[in-house]
Amino acid sequence: MSGAAPRLVLATHNKGKLRELRELLRGQVPGLDVDTQVVDAAAAGAPDVVESGVTFAENSLLKARAVAGATGLVAIADDSGLAVDVMGGAPGIFSARWAGRHGDDAANLELLLNQLSDVPDEHRGAAFVCAAALAMPADAEGPGREVVEYGQLEGVLLREPRGAGGFGYDPVLRPAGENRSCAELSAEEKNAISHRGKAFRALLPSIVAALEAAG
Repeated sequence: MSGAAPRLVLATHNKGKLRELRELLRGQVPGLDVDTQVVDAAAAGAPDVVESGVTFAENSLLKARAVAGATGLVAIADDSGLAVDVMGGAPGIFSARWAGRHGDDAANLELLLNQLSDVPDEHRGAAFVCAAALAMPADAEGPGREVVEYGQLEGVLLREPRGAGGFGYDPVLRPAGENRSCAELSAEEKNAISHRGKAFRALLPSIVAALEAAG
């Protein structure tokens, strides 16, 4: 990889999440070139991590901890998903594989909308939920520091996808107070209100401190 050596690894292979994180961090961390020093798991040579936890926080920590250990770099990860009120919080941690195959956005959307086809508009409340974790690599003094922060974006589920932006369930969630879906918002508008944006902004002071400590 050209440019400065990586300093921060986002434990994902999702390019959309990497773009979001880079924009959130741009200009926020002194001396950090987000375009070359903030990388994803593939660029850092980090292994895939099995999301075996039963909560968003457990899964995000599993990923951050494993990637920090494998790369020796500060690592952050998130686990996020859609929590639908009338489904008792489902799809939840299974959001990315709700239709049976991980990352098949079109199939996930189709299944969810079919499951909710008879639910009236006043009962279609839902929220995007995110747990973002930071892990520093272990050293001679013991395990590295770990932090988890949370974010949530509440809204209403539409009856059909709208918009070409974003990813995942963005086309079917209309944020509270908005007349557009998340997929119809600009990247800047979405980052300002998104569950992931809120969680990573809450994590930002810990990211800065961890990068300063790592040198």
